[in-house]
Amino acid sequence: MSRLLVGPFNRVEGDLELSLDIQDDAVVAARVATTLYRGFEQILPGRPAMDALAVAPRICGICSVSQSMAAAAALRALHQAEPAHNGVVAANLAHAAENLADHLTHFYIFFMPDFARAQYAPAGWHGAAERRFKAVEGSAANEVLPARRRLLEIMGLLAGKWPHSLAFQPGGTTCSVDLGQKIRLIAILRDFRRFLEEVFFAAPLESVLEMGTVEDLDSYAEGPGAGGDFAAFWRIARALDLENLGRAANVLMSYGAYRGAQGSLLGAGLFDPVSGSPEPFDPAAIREDVSHAFMREGPEDPMLARTEPDIAKAEAYSFAKAPRLGGRPAEVGAIARLAVHGHALTRVLLARSQGSNVAARIVARSMEIAIVTRAAEEWARSLSLDQPFCASAPLRDEGQGVGLIEAARGSLGHWMSVSRSKIRRYQIIAPTGWNFSPRDEQGVPGPLEQALEGAPLQGFGARAASVQHIVRSFDPCMVCTAH
Repeated sequence: MSRLLVGPFNRVEGDLELSLDIQDDAVVAARVATTLYRGFEQILPGRPAMDALAVAPRICGICSVSQSMAAAAALRALHQAEPAHNGVVAANLAHAAENLADHLTHFYIFFMPDFARAQYAPAGWHGAAERRFKAVEGSAANEVLPARRRLLEIMGLLAGKWPHSLAFQPGGTTCSVDLGQKIRLIAILRDFRRFLEEVFFAAPLESVLEMGTVEDLDSYAEGPGAGGDFAAFWRIARALDLENLGRAANVLMSYGAYRGAQGSLLGAGLFDPVSGSPEPFDPAAIREDVSHAFMREGPEDPMLARTEPDIAKAEAYSFAKAPRLGGRPAEVGAIARLAVHGHALTRVLLARSQGSNVAARIVARSMEIAIVTRAAEEWARSLSLDQPFCASAPLRDEGQGVGLIEAARGSLGHWMSVSRSKIRRYQIIAPTGWNFSPRDEQGVPGPLEQALEGAPLQGFGARAASVQHIVRSFDPCMVCTAH
């Protein structure tokens, strides 16, 4: 057996290193290391509670709105505030714009360029993939980047700027919308739908969302949607058997996404991909294990936990803690949200491999683009211009608050306790913390560590495309992970 170090990774947000045990040209065990300590959980204590709205979003420039939403939700729970309906809708629209832009960036800029690798040159599909998706040179960027830019105009209308807006508050949003701006919102979403229906899916969103079986997906990719970029992905996924790459059989978890008066668009819950059954979600079951993290031992409850680095700690190999739900690892992301939601195609793909896999993760992100775009169109039309966008509430100077939301990459939680109007403790568990966690005290690996087991290297060693596909199927954001 030999050991292989892979990293740093390009087209990954932040610093990531893999230590892979290799036998018979395949991975038999993996350790995933977050190599950069960032310390936001030490920056926040001692500051006024509302400072979380300014500091927390600066954790990341990619999912800034998600961090804002989690901080606002924690403060809302602390102050027992009831947000204005328009503020909820506007925040959903802004959050959707960021998440949709994130999904597009992941597909076109991070994930698909790996199929242009020289390793795949003998494949019949390689030439078309290289012309379309090769980094910098591929034709896709000329279409997706303008579409992404146009989509993020929503942030200018609803939040003043992106990233790091202060528009998101416990009581709603600070930017109201007039008739002209509402019309612009609707027009932006119309243009984005056009991009999806002409370029990404090459089919109406409604027909995309009707697909419920792999046979439907195959027919779409070879038939009416054949010219779309998503169809190109699916044909490559079938050729490379990506359904059997990067498999992990952990419980799938969602905190619930895009909340409103009638409940969440995508509900909270758990889904077991092995048994095929849903389970209830209990946030009180969340704990953080630091046995293999460069962190001092302390309370595992996020509301009580400390963040004290210990670089000399024996057995540690990552600055990421290991979140666990009732003692179990959990996978998060679009595939978890859609599985919990009951999306038929996602559950079929999970059942076929008795767990998540590279192909299923990308399909779920793509289906979520269609689901959220349709919902965003309805949200934009529902804005009531004569109603407030932000409600006020008395500020409490003592107490606790938890903010649980869904970022593009999965479940994001902020835990805060306040004393004399100052933050006493602040803990953040980001989606990549769940997916890229190190081993826990029982030696159980995190989801990515499990998914890498069995990956074939085919003589390419650290340059093996299989490893790149598995890592990027989770779309890691390492800068959100270690604080």
